[in-house]
Amino acid sequence: MNHGTIHSSQASSTPGSSVVARPRPSFSGTTVDKVAIEERVGALAKRSIKKQAKVAGLKLTTSMIDLTTLEGKDTPGKVRALCAKARRPLASDPSIPACAAICVYPNMVPVAKEALAGSGVHIASVATAFPSGQSPLDIKLDDVRRAVDFGADEIDMVIDRGAMLSGDYAKVFDEIAATKEACGPAHLKVILETGELGTYDLVRRASEIGIAAGGDFIKTSTGKVQPAATPAVTLVMLECIRDHYLATGKKIGMKPAGGVRTAKQALHYLVIVKETLGDAWLTPDLFRFGASALLNDVLMQLEKERTGNYAASDDFSKE
Repeated sequence: MNHGTIHSSQASSTPGSSVVARPRPSFSGTTVDKVAIEERVGALAKRSIKKQAKVAGLKLTTSMIDLTTLEGKDTPGKVRALCAKARRPLASDPSIPACAAICVYPNMVPVAKEALAGSGVHIASVATAFPSGQSPLDIKLDDVRRAVDFGADEIDMVIDRGAMLSGDYAKVFDEIAATKEACGPAHLKVILETGELGTYDLVRRASEIGIAAGGDFIKTSTGKVQPAATPAVTLVMLECIRDHYLATGKKIGMKPAGGVRTAKQALHYLVIVKETLGDAWLTPDLFRFGASALLNDVLMQLEKERTGNYAASDDFSKE
């Protein structure tokens, strides 16, 4: 077991699994200044946003949402309704862009694929024994391949938090690398489940591992554990992305998920992204919100800016 270091070597294969031979980087860990992080997000939350910029930010938020349903009671009808909403969030205002993606369980991917045909809205599927990740690796990889075969454009995987918390970083790295290989053409989002990691230092370390092992995005949470996304945790992850970009020139995406429910919160996150990574990351290609309730609040705020009055919450569908 490696505590604190992932040594340079090749990932080893596990019986019954297919693990890509991806070089493990040298890793010693980075200490996060907790006080500085929390003071920074607190200061950025006080930024004043003018009306024109607010409307632009709210429309941008809509285009960044992975509209999500991950419940045992999901039905094809519910998924179709969610897809219709993702394609046209507000029927009365065609200036509001489509959502970035729909996020569903693998067996709902074919339903979403049919409903979203020709729309440009991506299909994301959770996989790797979501949300716990507590299955053998070969089963996790089969889960990924099946979702891609069904038509998923993006895979949201969960890391092995038990391995992360016990210091077995090589196992975490190898499983992410194997999942990336199993994704084939699909993009990979690596869910850290930051609420279970406990410290900013471990969030930073998990972010570095997720990026080094091949993740196209790093993502805070499954939405099933509290706390989920927070501005402070997101800033820690964004700073890791920034440092990776400065070192390599490669852009990695970021997805806060769970707990982002209001337009005001979403605008705060966009300010954090802009101030940490710049305008280049203010695009659905590099920043997403994993959400179900957020979209309706954004639509209510846009209607307020357009008409001067708040629409009733009942005016918006609640798929």
